[in-house]
Parts: sequence; C-alpha cells; structure tokens
Amino acid sequence: MKHFGSCLFLVITFVSLSPFGAQATPDIPPFYAAASKIKPDGKLGQVVKREKINTPIPNAQAWRIAYISSDVNDLKTISTGLLISPVGQAPKEGRPIVSWSHGTTGSAQNCGPSQQINPAVPLNEYYLKNGNSWEDYGVLSLAELIKEGYVVVATDYQGLGGGGKHQYAVGQTQGRDAINAIRAAGAVKELGANKKALLYGWSEGGYSVLSAGGSREYLAQKGTAFDGIELVGVVAISPVNLSGVAQYALMSAEGNADQAMNKISAPLSGNIFLWGHLAGMMYGLQAAYPNKLQLTDWFTPEGAAVFDQLSNNKCFHVLSDSLTYSYGDNYKSLVRQDPINSKAWIDLMIAGGIPNSVPTMPVLVFRGTKDAVPKPMVDIYEAQMCKMGGNIKHIELDEATHFTSPVEAQQAFLPWIKDRFANKPAVNACP
Repeated sequence: MKHFGSCLFLVITFVSLSPFGAQATPDIPPFYAAASKIKPDGKLGQVVKREKINTPIPNAQAWRIAYISSDVNDLKTISTGLLISPVGQAPKEGRPIVSWSHGTTGSAQNCGPSQQINPAVPLNEYYLKNGNSWEDYGVLSLAELIKEGYVVVATDYQGLGGGGKHQYAVGQTQGRDAINAIRAAGAVKELGANKKALLYGWSEGGYSVLSAGGSREYLAQKGTAFDGIELVGVVAISPVNLSGVAQYALMSAEGNADQAMNKISAPLSGNIFLWGHLAGMMYGLQAAYPNKLQLTDWFTPEGAAVFDQLSNNKCFHVLSDSLTYSYGDNYKSLVRQDPINSKAWIDLMIAGGIPNSVPTMPVLVFRGTKDAVPKPMVDIYEAQMCKMGGNIKHIELDEATHFTSPVEAQQAFLPWIKDRFANKPAVNACP
C-alpha cells in the first residue's frame, strides 16, 4: 500500500507539473489505425496493406502502403509510407527504385507525411512561402524522378502511423525503414521494379540514408520480400550526424562522458527551436533503448512529463510553438543541471547511428552555408568515411539554409542519380 501511494503521488505530480492538461493521443485516419493493429510477422519489406490514392504528378499512380520493417534492435515493426510509380508497362530491363527519407516531422502517430490529404506531391515545406500544412510533406523532386521512369517510395518511419513509439534520430532504425521501403516497392510485382536502387534524404532523412548506406549486412539479408538490392548511390541533404558528433565529443573530452554530453548539448541549446530537436533526439533514443535509458537521466521530472505529452500529441513545429508559449526563454529549466548515466547515452548514440563501415556505393552530401545543421556534422562523416576508403563528395550550397537546401541541391543531384543508374563511374572527391 505504501508503494502504491508513492506511485500515485508521482503520477499526480507529473500531471500537475504539465501546463498542457491531461494526456491525450491524436486520432489517425482509418488506414493507419488498421495498419497499427497488424502484427509484423512476415518478411522484411512485405506489403501488408495498400490503398490507391490520387496524385497530381503527370503519368503517375500512387498508393499509401504499410509494410514490415525492423528497428535497431531487430524487432519487427509496421512502417507506413507512399509508393509512386509511372503508369504503363515497365521497360524490359525494369524500373530502378528511389527511396526518399523525410526530415523531422515529430514523434506522434499522426506525423507521418503520407497521412496528408494529398501526400503524393513534390516536397512542401512548413517554413517556405508555399507551405500549406503544420508539417513538411511530399517527396523531393518527385515529378522529375517519375519522368525518368523510376519507382519512388517514401517511408514515414516506424511510429508515425503504424503503431509503436517513434525512435526519432536513431539513424539505423530510420535507415532500415528506408531499406525495407525499397523491398516493399520491389515486392509489388506489377510495378516492374528491378534490383537497382538509390537512397536520398534530408535532415533526419539524411541521417537515415547515411546509416542505411553503411548497413552492409542488413542490405544483404536473404529471405526478405525482395532480396538482392543493388544500391548504387546515396544522397544526403543537410544530414544530422548524431553518432559522429558523439564519437568526436567523447574523444575530445578524453573519455569523460559528462563533459562529452555537454559538448553535444551546448551547440544545440542556443534557442528553443534547436533545443526542441535535441530534446527530440534524447526522447527518440530512450524510445529505442527503454531498458538502458530513462528520460529523467537527462530531463527534469517536469521536462520528462511535458516532453512525453507533447511528443505523443503534436508534430514538431506545433510542439515547438507549445514549448515557446509555455516556457519561452526558460526552456532549459526542463533539463537536469547534472545529467546522469551519460556514458550509456553516448554509447547508444554511437551504436544507433551511422555504422562504422565504409559504404560500398558513392555518397553525395549537401549542406547549406547558412544551415541549421552544424558543418562539423558533415565534416566528421566525410573524414571518417574517406579515411576508410569511401567515395564521398561533399558540396556546400552557398547561402542556402536548412529549408532551401533541398531545392537548391536538385540541380546537382538529379543528373548524379541518373549517372548512377546508368552505371557511370563516380569520381572520388575525397580530399
């Protein structure tokens, strides 16, 4: 009875600390509600649900899909997303597959970009003048890729419509969702896909595709819904590189995990928008490793309660608005002054991120010179992979911001993608 009373007091305290009222969860459309109840018992990449939708892209057809994936711990999941293909008969050699990994949308079940009313469209960004939603959605360069004759697939990631808790910024989980999206596209036989595939992504999605590109064993697995993927290239735009920064911070702190944690946190705590991403990363990491990490290792009790409630209810930009309204310049009060268990957090940032193995395919990386993603995140990746013998090309986009870099990168990456599918050699641009 004494133990029960203590637990009840803790629950009441958490609720009373939250300025947002009682916990609730958002409604999701029927397709996703049904998908979240499906057990992921089949093969990786197996399409378990499909729904035809409209698309304004000329000569294209589109579907919402739910498919089987797995996370960083090899636990099978249901992920959702979009599948878009040219109409008509595929050429004799088949159609290559391009897999898009989106940027940050949030952690709630209603934050999957495919849940938009008209999702099979070119990338539509919240912050740009043509943004017409509470989150980014759509697929970068979709019309151009369809015109080239490619099958395009775009994962929502696990936890954003297919049930489960989203493991935000755990690169290997999102990378596996992108790989299994390729398998899902290949498994839909009537689309006529061949084995050649390419990954491209932005921001969180950049981390996803860099992680996937280094996941040799996962790519080579047999017994999937579509074995034998031939990955010909990776395009990462403004990629987050949490694992690389964690490795560098731990090294520069000479193994002192608390100092390393501060080196990771400080550059991402300068304003409430950046801090919201940092807090989301910590939230997503704990979701991936619930038996090893606790939110209250890093957050205060109030911070843990508030961020858990917001993350389960709201997509990222609206979440940021709620933080700004309720905390303003006091957002740092939601973090412990003395975070604990730092070594475990840093070790798992590294373990869940970009594998320490050189990608066997060429990698093209973009970052805007005015990007919110710090340049060292890209520099660290380039240095690590070039040292191991990778073929990495890093382009800094002059004056581009985090939100203009995807569109500005198109001029360079579209012909680069075409060359990869044409088996043209990529000149190694490593320093």
